Amino acid sequence: MRILVVEDEVKIAKSLEKGLVSEGYVVDVAFDGDMAETLAAANSYDLVLLDWMIPGKHDGPGLVQLWRDNGEEAPILMLTARTTIGDRVEGLDAGADDYLAKPFSFDELLARVRALLRRPKGHGSNTLASGALQLDVVAKTVQVDDKPVHLTAKEFQLVEYLLRHKGEVVSKDQLLDHVWEDEDRVQHNTVETFIANVRKKIGSGDSIIQTVRGYGYKVV
Repeated sequence: MRILVVEDEVKIAKSLEKGLVSEGYVVDVAFDGDMAETLAAANSYDLVLLDWMIPGKHDGPGLVQLWRDNGEEAPILMLTARTTIGDRVEGLDAGADDYLAKPFSFDELLARVRALLRRPKGHGSNTLASGALQLDVVAKTVQVDDKPVHLTAKEFQLVEYLLRHKGEVVSKDQLLDHVWEDEDRVQHNTVETFIANVRKKIGSGDSIIQTVRGYGYKVV
């Protein structure tokens, strides 16, 4: 899952990036509103962590309004030291999905990130499933027919992304963008290799992860 962190305090931004990457997320960082605009125009994000007070043409609420007016639907979690009811109302009215006051614990941030990532696809729990396959995004466990299956961290991220887009055709480029870091980007055959390995481990052939020839993959 790809996350955009918009935070002008370098120490906080780097800390968030390090923590989120350690949890398996792909992370881009913008230190001002202009950089955030550029990155959001060039990439598709699953979630945005957005500081209220950032330099640039737009502040946090301004960016939220801009993105929503442009049809951007990615969930947005606003991070700010401003805690009055009026501030919260302003941010939420602009189109933000949640609001976290500074200082905050990283565990709480992760919980809110997971909740927001569930929301767009209607997932009501931490478990994603397809047929006999079940994946717990918090415990980082995978089961098939209630038996544990060991996946590597990257295989887990791949399956999680496909399950979060259950019923949709996901291209290889989309998987590279949302599962692999830019510096890890290789060729499409890497995705094919990982898909083949996952299919062997979950023992379902292509009955769960289907190949849509010419387009990509789909979990049913």
